[in-house]
Amino acid sequence: MAAGGGASCDPLVRAGVPCAFSPQSQAYFALASTDGHLRVWETANNRLHQEYVPSAHLSGTCTCLAWAPARLQAKESPQRKKRKSEAVGTSDQVDLLALGTAVGSILLYSTVKGELHSKLISGGHDNRVNCIQWHQDSGCLYSCSDDKHIVEWNVQTCKVKCKWKGDNSSVSSLCISPDGKMLLSAGRTIKLWVLETKEVYRHFTGHATPVSSLLFTTIRPPNESQPFDGITGLYFLSGAVHDRLLNVWQIRSENKEKTAVMSFTVTDEPVYIDLTLSENKEEPVKLAVVCRDGQVHLFEHILNGFCKKPLTSNCTVQIATPGKGKKSTPKPIPILAAGFCSDKMSLLLVYGNWFQPTIERVALNSKETHMCLVRDISNCWAPKVETAITKVRTPVMNSEVKVLVPGIPGHHAAIKPAPPQTEGAESKRKLGGNEVSIEERLGAMDIDQKKGKDDLQTNSFPVLLAQGLESNDFEMLNKVLQTRNLNLIKKTVLRMPLHAVIPLLQELTKRLQGHPNSAVIMVQWLKCVLTVHASYLSTLPDLVAQLGTLYQLMESRVKTFQKLSHLHGKLILLITQVTASEKTKGMTSPGQKAKLVYEEESSEEESDDEIADKDSDDNWDEDEEEKESEKEEVVDEENEQEDEEAEEKDEENGEDRDVASEKELNGDSDLDPENESEEE
Repeated sequence: MAAGGGASCDPLVRAGVPCAFSPQSQAYFALASTDGHLRVWETANNRLHQEYVPSAHLSGTCTCLAWAPARLQAKESPQRKKRKSEAVGTSDQVDLLALGTAVGSILLYSTVKGELHSKLISGGHDNRVNCIQWHQDSGCLYSCSDDKHIVEWNVQTCKVKCKWKGDNSSVSSLCISPDGKMLLSAGRTIKLWVLETKEVYRHFTGHATPVSSLLFTTIRPPNESQPFDGITGLYFLSGAVHDRLLNVWQIRSENKEKTAVMSFTVTDEPVYIDLTLSENKEEPVKLAVVCRDGQVHLFEHILNGFCKKPLTSNCTVQIATPGKGKKSTPKPIPILAAGFCSDKMSLLLVYGNWFQPTIERVALNSKETHMCLVRDISNCWAPKVETAITKVRTPVMNSEVKVLVPGIPGHHAAIKPAPPQTEGAESKRKLGGNEVSIEERLGAMDIDQKKGKDDLQTNSFPVLLAQGLESNDFEMLNKVLQTRNLNLIKKTVLRMPLHAVIPLLQELTKRLQGHPNSAVIMVQWLKCVLTVHASYLSTLPDLVAQLGTLYQLMESRVKTFQKLSHLHGKLILLITQVTASEKTKGMTSPGQKAKLVYEEESSEEESDDEIADKDSDDNWDEDEEEKESEKEEVVDEENEQEDEEAEEKDEENGEDRDVASEKELNGDSDLDPENESEEE
């Protein structure tokens, strides 16, 4: 049973590609690849048996598949003949293959007829189908989807028998009990349903992510002494997305225990799980788990109650390529699926790639804990397709059919020579008159070729830009974005598709953060995109979130622009001053000589004064000393004159005093001050 669903970008969707072995004999291996093709391979000789492409294989890709159970055809009763539709339904049910799609429809494909048997659409699912399970006896089909519902289908009438809500979130996996009366469903939690009443019988919790696989491991309870109601005491296995533990649960009569009884540990998320059912308490359960890392882990354990420690694998199987030469190292080959054969002692391994897988039967050795198989699959990459599947029909051509060669300039296809012209045609040609020379024809062809090349270059730039953005091709984007021609940039932006505008802006934002030389060119592209597609960008509701990085980048660069401009101005001043000073230092002053000297005529006195001045200049020190001595003598004479004047004043004062005393004695004192002043 497959644990792998359709490949998707959702992190909570199961890994791997839907695939499954046919029941009982395992004669066929069905695989639904991501391109929507269903391929059925023969396991015995590793040959492609059938290939089917649904009409809506691109929009509604296959997400899950399941083989119808192999059972005996119902015997026709002698009382009445069955209807043709009923007879066809029961006989074809052995080889039917149910395919669930991403749009909610279910396709029933007949491997015997090699064509589509019927479709289950009306009244079913509205969203992706996650799992399909066939009922062993009633011929019904159960499916679950992301629309939270479980649907019971009648395969013969292609109508819905019952539809009910399975969980509050999407239902990801289903499994029917061995007696066919109970149904396990899983989303975030695991529920056990009674199919008659569609009521929940038990709840099981323990997985943090959506459950990707559900499998019953036992048919009979371990304690066979107690009466068996068909479900109590049975064990079942569950695996979840991004979970490296496979939990084992036991259905008990009391509703207290909701946790797992034991668990198996693997190296990575399980992609495909197959097991052998235990029919009694002494028979161990054999489990083969294919992980996403390409390994197969084999477990063998007797389920007999609670076990606290997770159980590790008894054997691990890997496949690698042989290392050719001393320097080359072996490379691992991923294992896609593994299933136990009917003898339970050998394993069918499917490995390689999904397009051309290799199917091999390997015998199991219980003593070895690790098996590494060396296989060379270099010659197996070419697909082996039968001629009956793809028939190539060659068109029947009449001998009179004329093949027209394309008239594109520069086309190098071989052109058949024209048939020889008749005499009548030659006469018409002569009457035609002017005939173009070969030189003129060649000149005209050269002009046409040049024009064609320019048009091709301008037209190819938008195509290359769109392809480079979709494929994220660095070299292709460099060829377009490194151009410096503004006219070519404008034409490319005008002709590019609208859906590529936002990816182009994101790519320009990345490159703006790189080298400054490339940023100069990216600014030109950015300017053209924002001016040409401004109306389209204004209609986008989430434009701010998509171009947030570009806005922050522009804002941070604008903040530093003012400071950089100030620094730029100062540096320019300094550089100009330095260059000017260096120029002046480097220039040598030229030696200038006067061409004409004019002298005025002087008188004899002036000439005598000049001669005296020259003599005084010669005896400058002596004249200075003489001047100083003369100054000192003049000062001494002045001091002597002052002393003499002082003595004379003293003598006059003494005479005045004597006259005054005599007057006082004689009584001739002057009382009038005016007389005194006059006398003075």
